[in-house]
Amino acid sequence: MTPQSPRPARRRLPVPPLVLLAVAVVGLAGILWAVAPNGGDDETASGGDDPGVAHVHGLGINPADGSLVVATHFGSFRIPADRGDAERIGDSFQDTMGFTVAGPDHFLGSGHPDIQAMQDGQPTRLGLIESTDAGATWTILSLGGEVDFHGLAYAHHQVYGWDSGTGRFMVSTDKREWETRSTLDLFGFAVDPDDPDHIVGAGPDGLTESTDGGRNWAEADGPQLVALSWDAEAGLWGADQRGEVWRRTGSEWEQAGAVPGQPQAFLATEDALYAAAHDADDRTAIYQSTDQGSTWDLRYRDPAQ
Repeated sequence: MTPQSPRPARRRLPVPPLVLLAVAVVGLAGILWAVAPNGGDDETASGGDDPGVAHVHGLGINPADGSLVVATHFGSFRIPADRGDAERIGDSFQDTMGFTVAGPDHFLGSGHPDIQAMQDGQPTRLGLIESTDAGATWTILSLGGEVDFHGLAYAHHQVYGWDSGTGRFMVSTDKREWETRSTLDLFGFAVDPDDPDHIVGAGPDGLTESTDGGRNWAEADGPQLVALSWDAEAGLWGADQRGEVWRRTGSEWEQAGAVPGQPQAFLATEDALYAAAHDADDRTAIYQSTDQGSTWDLRYRDPAQ
């Protein structure tokens, strides 16, 4: 496999409908995932009827209470560990595109403000944003007005991000200064929990892999995935655009089952797998598997759509 050199420019790509998702991504071990290169750049919402859990971009488990955090096109939601209802977090309807959990009640994200925040002066591209109160409020840390990360991962005390506007793969050790390491097309990526330089990406041409922190990439064998999630205990998982779920053991990928619907976001943890998907009635549903992806139980189905 020949390493791919960084490319100077990125073109907008046609994206299958079910790749309007986000990835990624999400969790303490550097699991990033799924992205929509064209999704949500111009739309914001605030006030009026609550659109509910629609168009999920990312999933994550908050270590503070075990709740499932759902980052969407119209704000973020919390599904308690012991219940199946979704509670809106805070009063923001911001479009949280990139999303990852960095610690208890500590989240990182990116995306676009809601109408009220735009009127208050926030830029249309939020750059890297941070919440230290479980998503109730967010602060812009860096790249505000410049970057729209559709993929984020926090691992090895570093933030890894993929900018949807330019295709830049970027890394920061302090959340403020960034190194651009390459330019490529990605749907999502995942960072090896055991190696900060080992990254697997999913793109329009298939899987790609880096062993030098994202500076160079090589084609990798495996299924055509649109979502990746890498957990220290669960391992490396992915989902394709048909909803089929795959797990990599060593260098081999094996299909483990299928999500009932078109996937929007995917998350692997030590205890369970989670997937947000469009169901047969075009509602957003969140499923959970506790048997390595063989079967999926409905965790939440949004009634508002």
